[in-house]
Amino acid sequence: MVVQPKVRGFICTTAHPAGCEAAVKQQIDYVKQQGKLDGAKKVLVIGASMGYGLASRISAAFGCGAATLGVIFDKPASGNKTATSGWYNTKAFEKFAAAEGLYAKTVNGDAYSDEVKKEVIDLIKNDLGKVDMVVYSLAAPRRAVGDTVYKSVLKTTGSSYTNKTIDLRNNAISEVTIEPATEEEIEATVKVMGGEDWEAWIDALKVAGALEDNAITVAYSYIGPKITHPMYYEGSIGEAKKDLLKSSRKITENGVKAYISVNKALVTQSSAAIPIVPLYISILYKVMKSKGSHEGCIEQMRRLFGKLYGGEINLDDEGRIRMDDWEMEDDVQAEVQKAWDELDQSNFKQLTDLDGYWKDFYALFGFGIDGVDYDADVDVNV
Repeated sequence: MVVQPKVRGFICTTAHPAGCEAAVKQQIDYVKQQGKLDGAKKVLVIGASMGYGLASRISAAFGCGAATLGVIFDKPASGNKTATSGWYNTKAFEKFAAAEGLYAKTVNGDAYSDEVKKEVIDLIKNDLGKVDMVVYSLAAPRRAVGDTVYKSVLKTTGSSYTNKTIDLRNNAISEVTIEPATEEEIEATVKVMGGEDWEAWIDALKVAGALEDNAITVAYSYIGPKITHPMYYEGSIGEAKKDLLKSSRKITENGVKAYISVNKALVTQSSAAIPIVPLYISILYKVMKSKGSHEGCIEQMRRLFGKLYGGEINLDDEGRIRMDDWEMEDDVQAEVQKAWDELDQSNFKQLTDLDGYWKDFYALFGFGIDGVDYDADVDVNV
């Protein structure tokens, strides 16, 4: 079938298998160009199908030559529906890894569940013995614990917050007001996006004897500028990220070195859903591209692996690795703030890189990739 993008709200309901494969190949080629790292050799990536998780898996496999086991939650094609982009990304990754003799297996299921944890640990024990790195890169809207389903929310804490935003459906600049979360909503968001499940994974791996003595683990976070603080860093998601930081300390105290990597703002399925953030990202893209300091997921993760294995790990006052260092440079943020203050419906196209935003958005689903014939019939059953 001929596959075209179908966008609804902040998600694309179709994905292109050839496009996803080409996008994965581009990331692999980038990592290879950066040279080999003497790093992790057996890596578990929890949340491995898109964005930072996929880029981490690629950096481990094609940068360090690591065997990788991924955990995803994706759907294959069914009838006239394409598979999810994460499904196509994973199949492409496994194909390229196999071609180079790299171990690559994937468990598709709910990473929060005990059943998936057991399946993964059994695979590790049978195939790899132990792993020496665990990447925790889950970004989920809900989590089931027993009979209770917790749902995360994108809200402020304390009071409402009003600022500029962009309606991605029509590229209209407007104001949005984000309402404060209730205590129950904050607790649910922490339950979904905090560190409890990360700790559970590490504990389960340790109990099973599936972690090397020198193993490290890393989870991803974001801080951002003051523009986004009320509804991110100081919002319900921010509370979850603070809990994630606490978990990193607990895990380290219990004998496994745990890092929090604060990453740059990028177009992901998660960030596209957050009010205000897409507009900020589109301004940031323009500023950082003009300075030659823009990075995508793969550039960020290859740079992170370079720090973790052979580079210098500089931590901030809270003990976090700051991969957002270039984003948060004073001159970058000054230019972003100036554009933000001046921006309205009449000039936003001049002050933003909205084309770059949309290019990255469509690329998440395998569209707009150079060299792919989007008019050709493709087999969506990969």
